[in-house]
Amino acid sequence: MSQNFSDYHSSVNKKIKTEQIEQIIKAIIAGKYSWACVLVLQFAGYNPMDYIPYRTYIRLLKTNCLLGNSQQN
Repeated sequence: MSQNFSDYHSSVNKKIKTEQIEQIIKAIIAGKYSWACVLVLQFAGYNPMDYIPYRTYIRLLKTNCLLGNSQQN
């Protein structure tokens, strides 16, 4: 029980960096609310797989990571 509490406590103290907040805001502006949720979870130190169904999470990764790579090229 104390291990779960310490894991929770360590993730609560993690701060989200300015660059990460900008990524979240870009996702929201683009209307990608589910992806913004994934980013918030990841940047806050949580595992999105604990909160999002596997198939949904994989679909979001494929959609947004592939799009992110093509936009950078």
